[in-house]
Amino acid sequence: MALIPIYWWNKEVRNFRVSQDKFTKQPWANGVILLACVVLAMLLANLPFTKQIYQDFLHTELTIHVASPDSVIDWYFPHGMTMERFINDILMVIFFFTVGLEIKREVVCGELSSPKKAILPVIAAFGGVLVPALIYTLVNHGTQAASGWGIPTATDIAFAIGILSILGDKVPVSLKVFLTALAIADDLIAILVVAIFYGGKINFTLLGIAVIVIVFVFLLKRLGEKRISYYFVPAVLVWFLFYYSGVHATMTGVVMAMLIPMEARYNKAKFHRRNRILWEKLIESENAQTNEPFPNGPQRHYLRHLYGLTKKTIPPSYRLEHKLNPIVNYAIMPVFALANAGVEISDVSLLNIFKAVDPVIGSVGLGVFLGLVLGKPIGITLASWLAIRFKVGAMPSKASWPMIFAVACLGGIGFTMSIFVDTLSFGGADPAVTQHLRDAGKMAVLLGSVASGLLGSLLITVVSKLKKPTI
Repeated sequence: MALIPIYWWNKEVRNFRVSQDKFTKQPWANGVILLACVVLAMLLANLPFTKQIYQDFLHTELTIHVASPDSVIDWYFPHGMTMERFINDILMVIFFFTVGLEIKREVVCGELSSPKKAILPVIAAFGGVLVPALIYTLVNHGTQAASGWGIPTATDIAFAIGILSILGDKVPVSLKVFLTALAIADDLIAILVVAIFYGGKINFTLLGIAVIVIVFVFLLKRLGEKRISYYFVPAVLVWFLFYYSGVHATMTGVVMAMLIPMEARYNKAKFHRRNRILWEKLIESENAQTNEPFPNGPQRHYLRHLYGLTKKTIPPSYRLEHKLNPIVNYAIMPVFALANAGVEISDVSLLNIFKAVDPVIGSVGLGVFLGLVLGKPIGITLASWLAIRFKVGAMPSKASWPMIFAVACLGGIGFTMSIFVDTLSFGGADPAVTQHLRDAGKMAVLLGSVASGLLGSLLITVVSKLKKPTI
């Protein structure tokens, strides 16, 4: 009888793992988790008994301070590191590294691997960046909010693709590919925007040392080094140099991703040759004089070599992307959402993003909301029309302009990158004004992303029904 609870517990654990695997394999799973984290962050930031704990946790110091009694040594390592900065400057490096690996894969052998494949989504991505930035600038020109023009320019690929997967066959496959490629190109543009416009004051000496380290890693790659461990220490060094040089530290992830080899240690011919030899030895070891069950000692030896062979036949970039994707999707991005989506709604005007533009502060909320909900679909559709009109790009198969506009609305789901840019956009002498601008920007990102998702889903449903023949 004592075994019955144990059996029941094991059965429940197995059922939970099966359900978990089924859930995480769904393309919308990441979006659901992020949305739950946003709701939780808003609750933590606004409930009376949690908001102070939430803020104190984010501002917890993680800096190591080394000092001597005579004050000759007074060293902070790393300087100014808090829990919030740890998430945004260290954990997000892994996020950007994974994004960099995905962009590199798509450029080498994916949807951006040839001019014919890449030209339309890349042009559309530029349109989806320029028009929202222009709308935001028109709203906030000459105000303290003007520096936030980069906030509404990004598309969150996880949410956008997740919604498309839920809509199923209402969207042609060609437009799903189009939006995926567009979001990847959009990520690359957003990375460049962060690197160029949202870094700090540049220390060119440290930046020069970082460039030397990067060149060393590039030469290491050119010499054929494919062991991942040889790239780890230079990556850490480049992070510290970027962190103190004024270039945003997350750029380390993108730079190092571009340097990770996409060539395996063993090619096809070498794999087949060594695989055949090892399998022959594995079969021969069946006759080994041993009482051990399978696998016996010699067989374990050859199986380990087979494992190493298959591992070394997969390029390092693919192995890293495969290992990091679950960590990024189900750990880093939810943690980022928890840390950055918690806006304290102490000022009711934060919810009123359509308020009049203040001549001094501006209206970051109105600029971001209009940029995401109107700027993104208009920019993407207009740029696509120009590319097709002048025969630079080709119309996606089975697509129509109403459907392209409807799918482009999903490009207004900014979330992760938009909130990230929001945390970098504002600074000034008055911390209260800076915090107000950041909070208003985050609130507008959340509302604009929800509005874009609902609008895009509604338009796709309507357009798909209008296209169906009536009986």
